[in-house]
Amino acid sequence: MCEKIQKVNSWLGAVFGDQPVPHFEVNTRTVDVLYQLARSSEARCGEAALLTEDLKQKASEYQSEGAHYRDVLLQGLGLSCASLSKPADDYLSALVDTAMVLGVRDTSLGSFMPAMNHLTNSLLEEEKSNRRLERELVALRNRLGATMVLRSSLQEDINKTVTSQSVESAKAEERMLNMDFVTAKAKELSSRRERAEAQLVSRNMDKSLTHQAIVQLSEEVAVLKQEIIPLKKKLEPYMDLSPVCFRYLLLKKVPRPTVH
Repeated sequence: MCEKIQKVNSWLGAVFGDQPVPHFEVNTRTVDVLYQLARSSEARCGEAALLTEDLKQKASEYQSEGAHYRDVLLQGLGLSCASLSKPADDYLSALVDTAMVLGVRDTSLGSFMPAMNHLTNSLLEEEKSNRRLERELVALRNRLGATMVLRSSLQEDINKTVTSQSVESAKAEERMLNMDFVTAKAKELSSRRERAEAQLVSRNMDKSLTHQAIVQLSEEVAVLKQEIIPLKKKLEPYMDLSPVCFRYLLLKKVPRPTVH
């Protein structure tokens, strides 16, 4: 733990330099986090240092190689930067810029051709990818259009459903109000009937005139009507006879005529 704290303090001091290190709570979690950050920072700094050294070495090699080519041109061909014409200097600069863009080591044809081929292949791949993306974009636009149409249709159906539900809710509420009114009215009428019956009973009214007696009498009348129906069918052959003949037949107990 002490070793980690010393490592963290050393790293924070290097990071903030002359500025004071901010105060932080010293606990196991905080120290572990800062310790990991310190190790990661030192690793990245080491990698950056190695990369810097490598770049410096390559720059030194390029400078030496450039000086060698300059000596070759000057001693072998008698050419120098000062002796080149402006078009030649422009061509040379364009050649160097092209080599830097392509990332080649030198400006020889053997270096340019593979780089150009690679760049051409990359361009063809990008164009192919662009065409594929355009097709996918067209398909997505078509699907988006269909989705928007479906969404509009669904929204219209939802609006219709909401309107219908509102109407049905109003009707249901009206039916409930009517039902409550009918129930209250029935209770009122029942109460009035009971009060009237009580008044009639208090006045020594015949029980046969009460509501219950009338209902029972009505039921008995309905039963008698059903029993009379067969008797009416039996008397149908005698319906055309005069009352005198009908009475005579009944007294003599003459058999009824058969209807053919």
